Amino acid sequence: MSNTSNFREAIREAKRQALVGPNVISNALPYVGGGLLLTALGTYGGLGIIRANPQLFFPTFIGAVIVEFILFFVAQNVAEKGNKSLALPLLATYSLLSGYTISGLVYVALKTPNVGIPGIGFAALGCGVTFIVARQIGSNLSEQDGMALSKTISLGVIALVVVCLTQFVFALFGVYTPTWLEIAISGLGVFLFAGVSVVDFYILPRTYRDDQYLPAALSMYLTYVNLFIFILRLLIAINSRD
Repeated sequence: MSNTSNFREAIREAKRQALVGPNVISNALPYVGGGLLLTALGTYGGLGIIRANPQLFFPTFIGAVIVEFILFFVAQNVAEKGNKSLALPLLATYSLLSGYTISGLVYVALKTPNVGIPGIGFAALGCGVTFIVARQIGSNLSEQDGMALSKTISLGVIALVVVCLTQFVFALFGVYTPTWLEIAISGLGVFLFAGVSVVDFYILPRTYRDDQYLPAALSMYLTYVNLFIFILRLLIAINSRD
């Protein structure tokens, strides 16, 4: 959920500018797809660690989260400056680390009755359907509607980040969220990141030029990774009720 770091700035830029990069999303899509493939590879590696040496996974998970957090800001800064030769390996590493950090969630999904591989496939399919619908809606938003939706979704995502960070801290001390609340938080996350996917198609062409496809790709990548995570969390929560 690190894409909230410059989400408000992107909204402010969009407000000040007309369409500056009509083809930036098309240019970014191959890199979004490549990043998602690397994420799948990182997830596969994480699952291998969990199964072969589970006691090693948690400390490496914490280390990966810290490195991923730092790497996001470094990669974003490099991509914004247009240094593609350095940005690409940084973004590739970030994608692999993202996959590793969500492998624990995927492992839980595989072990949860009525979720498993079909549930993971459903979450991925949900992201694909969201992309198709969001492209149609977001590309046709008026200036007034686009800015209103952007501001609303931005505030919602910030609140969600605070809630999820609180959840994470409590979980480190063995305090876990009740199932009904987890369902509510996960459902809200799905709703908000579906909204972010719509906003991307409005914001990004007004924020980045056609040759600034790498920072646009990072923004879209984060949108769909987080949407996948929250769909999977929701499926797990629904099927884990007592």
